[in-house]
Amino acid sequence: MKSKLVLLATALACFSALAADSTNVAHKIKIVLVGDSTVNDQGGWGYGFKQFLTPDVECFNTAMNGRSTMSFMKEGRWTNALALHGDYYFIQFGHNNEPGKPGRSTDLPTFVRQMQQYVDEAKAIGAKPILVTPLSRRQWDKANPGKIKSSLVPYAEAVRKIAAEKNVPLIELHDRSREYYERVGKAEVEKFSPIKTVDGTNSIDGTHLAGNGRVLMARLVVEELRKAVPELAPHLLAEPNPAIVEENPATKKKSNDQ
Repeated sequence: MKSKLVLLATALACFSALAADSTNVAHKIKIVLVGDSTVNDQGGWGYGFKQFLTPDVECFNTAMNGRSTMSFMKEGRWTNALALHGDYYFIQFGHNNEPGKPGRSTDLPTFVRQMQQYVDEAKAIGAKPILVTPLSRRQWDKANPGKIKSSLVPYAEAVRKIAAEKNVPLIELHDRSREYYERVGKAEVEKFSPIKTVDGTNSIDGTHLAGNGRVLMARLVVEELRKAVPELAPHLLAEPNPAIVEENPATKKKSNDQ
């Protein structure tokens, strides 16, 4: 009888260990990207970012072209993003909050208030919000050749203040991207700048990213992330692996380009 009890106890212990191990294998860290076209997979750093993630991380890119802090909320996209129950929410806006964009533009106080709302509501579901200063536009200063005169400076400054006030991690992409553009120069930057056509005339797109630019800017995000959120460092690759995106259904799913 005693030997049977020992065998039963051993079997139960093995079953518990296997069940626990199975749970660990099944659980993946879930990252949700929130923002505009400079974050999404087509013309932003999102697709490149996914290539730096280890297989135990799922990344859902909900960023959409042309969205501001206001329109992303009004369309229900933020509600849908929260419904994913991510562990981490990377939040970057600013480009479409700038003046001259009907239905999207906001004044700076509204931008601040809505960014704070994103932070508070992410925390409310038990997630960790991570604020990202907006990717710098490639606006070359005519009065100071070789330098970028970014119109997004006020938005980047506002995001830094919110991160400090709310005590949440900050990814400094605005200044890092501007520094990168200035270091490599206009000719190199244009190699990963898309071509846009307006009224039959082609010109350089100084906002979005093409080709390897998506990985170059993602590398800056990853470098900042290692410092800002150390617990994620073990889940970040030293070099991008495009196969990761193809093998993981969650990361393979692209955000819509609308």
